[in-house]
Amino acid sequence: MGPLSGIKIIEIASIGPGPFCGMMLSDMGAEVIRVDRVANHAGLTVQKDVLSRGRRSIAVDLKKAEGVQVVLKMCEKADALFEGFRPGVTERLGIGPEDCMARNPRLVYGRMTGWGQEGPLALSAGHDINYISLSGALHAIGRKDQRPVPPLNLVGDFGGGGMLLAFGLVCGLLESIKSGKGQVVDAAMVDGSAVLMSMFFTFKEMGQFTEKRGTNMLDSGAHFYDTYETKDGKYISIGAIEPQFYALLIEKANLDANLFASQMDPAKWPALKEELKRVFSTKTQDEWCDIMEGSDVCFAPVLSILEAPDHPHNKARKTFVEVEDVIQPAPAPRFSRTAPEISHGPRNAGEDTVSVLSDWGFAKDEISILQKNGAIASIR
Repeated sequence: MGPLSGIKIIEIASIGPGPFCGMMLSDMGAEVIRVDRVANHAGLTVQKDVLSRGRRSIAVDLKKAEGVQVVLKMCEKADALFEGFRPGVTERLGIGPEDCMARNPRLVYGRMTGWGQEGPLALSAGHDINYISLSGALHAIGRKDQRPVPPLNLVGDFGGGGMLLAFGLVCGLLESIKSGKGQVVDAAMVDGSAVLMSMFFTFKEMGQFTEKRGTNMLDSGAHFYDTYETKDGKYISIGAIEPQFYALLIEKANLDANLFASQMDPAKWPALKEELKRVFSTKTQDEWCDIMEGSDVCFAPVLSILEAPDHPHNKARKTFVEVEDVIQPAPAPRFSRTAPEISHGPRNAGEDTVSVLSDWGFAKDEISILQKNGAIASIR
């Protein structure tokens, strides 16, 4: 039903941004087949791995020539393939871009790395925190006179990584329809996290952003864009940037209009923030919700990962769904005609080996031979 229905994609199993990309594409209706290692198939359960939802799994030994041939044969029927190894690994395995595109010139080949396919750091190990350090993103996140704060691994792995790769693959697929040719998509987390910083580079050029953390409008420097602790030890968020919203904040919180008059004077932000701390500590989170939620103050309670699915707005929009007894985020974005959906929960490595290969044109005796020589494995 999703907008990518009919698209066939091979996912060479990896961690973090790779599975997230596969989840995004699968949620949108693509048939994504995850190629897992044979060594991972025995007894491993991924029932609660949300990132693995919606894809069938085959277990293939890519160290065997016959296993490599399985992937290459699947490439003949695929629209795209993506992998998350260091540069050069898939070439050494025999499933690099040239190998796969020799079987299917229209194939879009996605590559997910931290540093990219070339450059001085390309072959070095790293994680989200390192990639966003190099792009300038991590330096900008944190409070005044404190260390940079890792924003979970949302900026590198997911926003600047897996989602960037999914976007790149879809762009490549659209272009291949016009040209009849495939190409390689080089998605690097250092590049993606840099792209996410575009607005702040604009602010820098306009003289509206400094390198000193916690002193800018959107990094907790401004009193009108921050979180505050409430009487019951919970938190609320305020984002009253525009003058009309700021005026409503003053009204709803019963603030001194004269004291809060100079909204955009950074010299007054620390003192005004202290006053807001005092004011917001006088009521509970629920009490502030009763006063401000649903208004144009730009307000929301700060909810935990356990609380978020139960908020009335999230319930009304079905932002979170339950699939096979696991609460998880629903597919996004939404479409009016080709609604995305989660076809099923996670599958164990190799759970679908036989059915997938049959569906992709492998004969029964061919599958049997591959099983006997250990090139593939199945838990069924």
